[in-house]
This record gives sequence, structure tokens and C-alpha cells, in this order.
Amino acid sequence: MLLFFALGLLVHFVFFASIFDIYFTSPLVHGMTPHFTPLPPPARRLVLFVADGLRADALYELDENGNSRAPFIRNIIMHEGSWGISHTRVPTESRPGHVALIAGFYEDVSAVAKGWKENPVEFDSLFNESKYTWSWGSPDILPMFAKGAGGDHVYTHSYDAKKEDFGAHDATKLDSWVFDNVKDFFHAARNNRSLFSKINEEKIVFFLHLLGLDTNGHAHRPSSRDYKDNIKKVDDGVKEIVSMFKHFYGNDGKTTFIFTSDHGMTDWGSHGAGHPSETLTPLITWGAGIKYPEKVSVQQFDDAFLKEWRLENWKRRDVNQGILPVDYLNNTDLFKAESMFTNAVQILEQFKVKMTQKKEVTLSFLFTPF
Repeated sequence: MLLFFALGLLVHFVFFASIFDIYFTSPLVHGMTPHFTPLPPPARRLVLFVADGLRADALYELDENGNSRAPFIRNIIMHEGSWGISHTRVPTESRPGHVALIAGFYEDVSAVAKGWKENPVEFDSLFNESKYTWSWGSPDILPMFAKGAGGDHVYTHSYDAKKEDFGAHDATKLDSWVFDNVKDFFHAARNNRSLFSKINEEKIVFFLHLLGLDTNGHAHRPSSRDYKDNIKKVDDGVKEIVSMFKHFYGNDGKTTFIFTSDHGMTDWGSHGAGHPSETLTPLITWGAGIKYPEKVSVQQFDDAFLKEWRLENWKRRDVNQGILPVDYLNNTDLFKAESMFTNAVQILEQFKVKMTQKKEVTLSFLFTPF
């Protein structure tokens, strides 16, 4: 009887250990030879707005008077760029959402055991591959992309963590802080020769992390006036920043703008699970290399939302968060083909590294190439 009990305990222990070995071990590999697309990109710089905790329906829907809460962004949809739904994955939390957006992969669950903090697993990112990146926003999000970056080219500007108070009377101040500091940064750059030279380089990224909506959603719920008014504040801020960029760079047509969210939020002000209110986030892009609006009579993604939002005649381009939305690109077939080929070769490099790792822990006569 005792032997049977010990055997059963051992089997359960093996099963339990296998769960951590399979699911809580990072699949990422390092040491690949990097590859680059040989053709010049259409943009010199990227401006990335991430409105933390913004639901797709909250942005796209019209108010009780038939007006948009984000008139500037809606104007972009109709006259300048492309739009759609970005489908996130569980867990719908800020860290994995931002990793998907900026590093291009769904973060493995091994990070859960470390609280999604900083870099439990080292990974490459768009910021690390840029010439320079400047970012503004939450001290919980920005450091994770700067700490894992090589060299001194990813700069962060964060407010005091004490400002992130879910009970705060006016959480929109978190977003106002970001917009004001970006404007101050560019004003100072005009009188700083070194900084002016840097922000006029190629492969530049500006990241604006906007936490006000997430904070207001948790404190007051997405149906609240606070949350809805915050959308208008974000829209006004984005409009100012876009105007500033066009003026600063002489409207050179070399800036790409992306507005999206890391995750949505339930009606009761939570997120983390897989309800559509948490996984459906907005994606609006415009500027260099982005397709212009396309009028259609039939949508590929047809649902009741389109008529409610009165966007049924503007082509909707849905994507999975973290995956390059090729359908958004306004470029030659050659450029797209070269980009896809480069991506395929980079995946092959990961295969080579994984094969080498497998060889090192496998007896030579047992190893079979895949």
C-alpha cells in the first residue's frame, strides 16, 4: 500500500514538473545572425501612441448625439489612413500587450511567475533595433524596453509612480503629462544642436504611453463620463502632437503614425481574461507607407458594430496584435516580398540556433535533423 502511494505521488510530481517545464520555460532563443531588407523604408520615423485600456467600441462608437468622441482620429479613418480591430490574446494585461506590439511576439507564460515585471526573459524589440527611441509615460512600462536594449539609444521619460492612483479625481493628467513633455522636448530640441541632429536621423521611434484611460476605467468603469471624456482628451492630444510633428519636420511626408491599445476592458472595469471587450482593441495608422482610406460596399469583416459605428463603407482591416499587418502597407510588391523573405530567413536563423542547442544536449547517435 505504501509503495502504491509513493508511486502515485511520484507520477503526480512528474506531471506537475512537466507543466512548468513545457509551459513556464521561455521558447525564445538568442544568438541569431540578423538580416535586413535591402530596400529603403518609406518612413524615417515612427510615432506610436498606445492608449492603455482603450476598448475598440468605446473609440469607434458615436455618442448619444451621433458625434464621435474622437473626431480627429475618425477624420484620419475617413480621409488619411487605414483602420481596423487589433485582436489581442490572453492574458490581456499591459506588459504582454506592449511586448506583442513592440517586440512582435506573444510573451510566454514563464513571465507570470515573475509578475510580468521588467525583463524576466531578455528579448529584442523595435526600440532596440532603432537608431534612437524616445518614450514617455508610465514607469511600469517604459523601463522593460530600455533595460534589455544594447547601447545607449533608448531613452525613457516617466512620471512618478505615485501619480498612478486608481482613486485619483482626474486621471487624464497622466496623458496630459505625456503630451506636454513631448511638446517641451521638441521645443528644447530646436536650441540643442546635438539633440536636433539625433531626432533628424533615420530609424527613429517616438513612443507615447497613455495610461489615463486604463486608470479611469478601473476607477470609474468604461461606461463612465470620466472614461468617455478621457477619450476626447486623448484625441485632442494626438491632434496636437501630429500637428507639431508636421510643423517640426516641414511636412516632409516621412513620418508614420500608429494609434492603438494594448488591451480593452470589461464593463465592470477589469481586464486579463478573454472577453471581447478585453481582446478587441482599435488600430488606426496613417502617414508614410500606409494605405489611404478605401471605400467599399461589402466588408470582409462584417458585423453589427460597423453599422452602429457608421463605418460600414470604410474598409476595415483586422489584424492579430503583434503580427505585421501587410494589408496596411502602401508599397510595391517587391518591397513586401523582400520584407517577407527577410522575415523567413530570420525564422530560419532561429531554427539553426534551436538545432544547435538540441545537438548539445542529445547523444550524437540519437540526434535526427528535423
